[in-house]
Amino acid sequence: MPSTASSLWYVDAPDPVAVLRDHPDPDPAAALALARQLNPDLDVVPAASGTMKVWAGPDPGSMYIGCYPGVTVVCTTQAAVSRPTRLPELLVRPLASERTYLISYDVAHGWGAFAHWERGEFRRSFSSTRVDILEDAGLPQVWERSYWAGEHPLRLLPGEFPDPQTLPFDPTEFADGANAEWLGFRYRGGEHDGALVPDDVPVCGFSLFPKGQAPQPIRPEDPKAEPHNSGRWFGWLRGRNGDRVHETTA
Repeated sequence: MPSTASSLWYVDAPDPVAVLRDHPDPDPAAALALARQLNPDLDVVPAASGTMKVWAGPDPGSMYIGCYPGVTVVCTTQAAVSRPTRLPELLVRPLASERTYLISYDVAHGWGAFAHWERGEFRRSFSSTRVDILEDAGLPQVWERSYWAGEHPLRLLPGEFPDPQTLPFDPTEFADGANAEWLGFRYRGGEHDGALVPDDVPVCGFSLFPKGQAPQPIRPEDPKAEPHNSGRWFGWLRGRNGDRVHETTA
């Protein structure tokens, strides 16, 4: 499961997980249009695509988008903010969606964050490391109770001792709990009983370049661009350089 995630969800559908199950292929044209809308000062070039198991926490030069009926996910480093209330307005509601959710975490740094807007109006945000609360705004929701009650404590490695001020939960699990509550699946919950997992959610990849510095993309009609047996939706989106440089948030 992803060790990092920095994702924004724009949701109109009443049952997001059902949409993700019933529509295995996102809309690449809509994804490209949104990528350009969110990056007006950059050149946006289709690049390597795959699933959220790999691309939930992209590097700064990339963006991954899945557009489904009533559900859109954008994976971008811009969502990895220590204070979600400072998320740029452009990212809060670019699609006039009913609900906007931010889910971000970094396992290596013991950090997690989540936030919720309704029709662009802020409702709730939380962000913390294992010891320090970085932001706690809006009214806590009912599903949060078990975390504050200590029912999801930090799992320590053998010989590891907690800081005396350690919070009563693992921030990464807290963020993942928000994702389960709002989207209906977990990034790090593991596979059980056919539950939806990040590998079930394809996203279209895009590389971001300063204006005028983007390389010439491979065209779909170029026979060298894709094997003849490639019929998947992401074939035309895969760029020359499919390798990803992994970076974690601070």
